[in-house]
Amino acid sequence: MVLTYTSTRMMLAALTSLFLCIFLGPRFIKKLYELKIGQSIRKEECPLLGELHSKKQNTPTMGGILILFSMLVSLVLWMDLTSPFTLILLGVTMALGSVGAADDILKIRKKNTKGISAKKKMAAQLGISALIALYLFYPPFTELFHVGSWYAPPVAKDLLSGEMTLPLGEYSSRIYIPFFKEPILFLGPLLAILLAILVITGSSNAVNLTDGLDGLAAGCLIMVAICLALIAFVSNNIDLAGYLNILYIEGSGEIAIYLSAFAGACLGFLWYNSHPAQVFMGDTGSLALGGIIGVSAVLLKREFLLAIVGGIFVVEALSVILQVGSYRLRNKKRVFLCAPLHHHFEYKGWHETKVVVRFWIIGLMLTIIGIASLKFQ
Repeated sequence: MVLTYTSTRMMLAALTSLFLCIFLGPRFIKKLYELKIGQSIRKEECPLLGELHSKKQNTPTMGGILILFSMLVSLVLWMDLTSPFTLILLGVTMALGSVGAADDILKIRKKNTKGISAKKKMAAQLGISALIALYLFYPPFTELFHVGSWYAPPVAKDLLSGEMTLPLGEYSSRIYIPFFKEPILFLGPLLAILLAILVITGSSNAVNLTDGLDGLAAGCLIMVAICLALIAFVSNNIDLAGYLNILYIEGSGEIAIYLSAFAGACLGFLWYNSHPAQVFMGDTGSLALGGIIGVSAVLLKREFLLAIVGGIFVVEALSVILQVGSYRLRNKKRVFLCAPLHHHFEYKGWHETKVVVRFWIIGLMLTIIGIASLKFQ
């Protein structure tokens, strides 16, 4: 039946989340206005930024609820609810979405831009990432959740070695670099778990930092999601995986379906989030969406590819790290006029839409490079 094909379900998941976002958007935004869930601007910390973004004050936030709701509807309609990939992606969406929502609600109640303290937020993200990493890469922990066909760990095959089925420990230990067929490193269980935690937590925070201009994060996320969805799709097809000399991961088509719903929801949200934005995704959206692409990269063993296709997020996060490090270690000297990096260019006189479109162009170039790495290896 055509509805059982992964490619069909990918398209239907994308269309479902896209139309849900567009259809529910006006009612959702109106409700946010009624509840007075508005965005606060960093006026005290960055006076010039406050001046540039003064019109954004009190624009509804927590639009991530609309994105995540649309994705979860697609998950229920089009994904295999017994697949371990479905349950992992559902779990990370709900968990990180809840952390982001708590942060947004606290900001609104306190009428400031602080929200949950950085330490508490980081602790929550690390805890969620650690649970996912332990489930994937620590067999004794995995077995606690193994009941019949439910919660079974992923099955992978190395087609370059005669379709050898990989034990979970070996699957987790492999590190693949774009443009190379063979894994370049084999990590021990502890290092594999730490890498997964770093990728998931780092991705979640990097998207959160990038979400500062109208449409910037949503547009970049669409491109990353499409790239990872394509990789998940071919990884689930033994013939295509063999042709491309990549790891065959049984059932990874479910990841492709969810990432298609992800891209559709972000595209629908962009309808209202493009300049001038009618709604912001807030931490509710950015923390969860960043965590989802991080988890997807870990599941597909494409951690380093994520660093390329998500290069915008990486650079944005590095700009904040450099700015904070320089301020603390170089007697309050700054590297950038303002961090994250997109605000630096605003300070240099670039209009907001010019910054966003140029970042989108760079993101598209990086996505093409990431997709090309499947063939040129």
